[in-house]
Amino acid sequence: MKKLMYNKMMERKKIKILDCTIRDGGYYTNWDFDKELIKDYCESMEELPIDYVEIGYRSIPLEGYLGEYFYCPEYLIKELKERLPSKKLCIILDEKNIRKNHIKKLLTPCVPYINMVRMAIDPKNIERALLLAKEVKKMGFKVAFNVMYMSKWKEDNTFLDKLKGADSVMDYFYMVDSFGGMLPEDIKETIKLVKSKINVPLGFHGHNNLEAAFINTLTAMEEGCDIVDATITGMGRGAGNLRTELLLTYLESQNLLKIKFSKLSNVVGSFETLKSIYRWGTNLPYMFSGAFSLPQKQVMEWVGMNRYPIGNIINALNNQKDSCEDNMKLPVFENESKFKTAIMLGGGKSAKNHSKAIMKLAESEENICLIHAGARNIHTYLGLKKVDQYCALAGFETEKLLKSIDDPSLLDHTYVYPPFPREMGTLIPEEIKKGAKELKAIEFTTKSKDSPMALGFQIALNLGAKKVLLAGFDGYDITIDQTQFALAQENQNIINDAVKCLEVMSITPTKYKKLNTISIYSLV
Repeated sequence: MKKLMYNKMMERKKIKILDCTIRDGGYYTNWDFDKELIKDYCESMEELPIDYVEIGYRSIPLEGYLGEYFYCPEYLIKELKERLPSKKLCIILDEKNIRKNHIKKLLTPCVPYINMVRMAIDPKNIERALLLAKEVKKMGFKVAFNVMYMSKWKEDNTFLDKLKGADSVMDYFYMVDSFGGMLPEDIKETIKLVKSKINVPLGFHGHNNLEAAFINTLTAMEEGCDIVDATITGMGRGAGNLRTELLLTYLESQNLLKIKFSKLSNVVGSFETLKSIYRWGTNLPYMFSGAFSLPQKQVMEWVGMNRYPIGNIINALNNQKDSCEDNMKLPVFENESKFKTAIMLGGGKSAKNHSKAIMKLAESEENICLIHAGARNIHTYLGLKKVDQYCALAGFETEKLLKSIDDPSLLDHTYVYPPFPREMGTLIPEEIKKGAKELKAIEFTTKSKDSPMALGFQIALNLGAKKVLLAGFDGYDITIDQTQFALAQENQNIINDAVKCLEVMSITPTKYKKLNTISIYSLV
């Protein structure tokens, strides 16, 4: 019976589909896309029953690099319209960055090509958005409000009262499940609430943290939404969105649309290749953040940097849920002038390959200590008993440590963690808890609070060292991916600050700059 009612509803009212792959997927690629991929995408969109294609943002200049599809210059909009002649094109404005005086310059180049302008809106800024919408509407565009944080509206929906009478400037009111934590009953309740307040065609944009974007979208359609969003392979910020191919395949199975599956499979295949690199989609941290309506941007950064294990991310999210800045306070690692020189070991292969010489140097020198900037090579130096060893642990490092040691009873080091409170909270295994301490502060740099390298230099300073000999800081292969590049940049910035207050040199080969290098073998 329900299926019959749904089919009749679909027949009575043509629900529009908006594909926003390029705009939402840009959160993974920094809004740069391969030209052949865009060609495949456009060819497929042109042949599929998609009503609107959202091609990206239009924006005033912002700090940092943001790619072509974040700014959508006029030549690009024109080119995409030529590739998508039968489609209605959209761009989106991020309301928090755009003001009334920006509109004419931003949108005049769009007039020949763009049908609809959507605006991403925080509910608390709804009155400001209305002023913006009036200017957009004057230029002849359809206007859609993409109002975020749908799962929070139960707590405060007073912003809806400010939309009464806004029919003249708003063509669609989109409900955005920003945290991806809503379920069908929540969708029904919210749509009922919105309909009681405003009389504007409704849209729905679902995120997939709880893998409910599909059923939530169908529910929104059943409850009267006029337009819904989807993206190819679900590509989108954080856990991503409803997959366009899933929605189209389902509607085909219900005899509601006709799909050219050859075109659909072509574009899906192209984006699956991209997905193998960027790995969008839900996982346990996204599920947790969705279930408790926690910010997605933070989770995306943590997951993307590949610095933190899932356990640390869940710990951090749980602290956020409980409004707790950190779940553990440790004894402070006090300043004490004990050593003149510190050998600091990174995770590179050279720390292991040259370990015999490095240990020889450590044992032959007075007033010298060993600092592990991370856990990768700790097991290699367990036999070094006469030299004090300190371990800078952050992110994955504690987990790596226990995995690399067969017998934890051999661990008798001092384990130093970032200053309290730690962004990720604190997870310390019982095997090393007795030797765990925290830095009071990282004083020599502001570049990172949880980089093992930054912790290592601060440990050396706290111990009174004047000279730091680096081994195992080989340098990342920055051609691998963006994460490697970002970590290499972070390390270089930390080195740049460290050399201002310490004598720093590398005793193994390194790609890092501003470092004098001397061979370990010349010292032994």
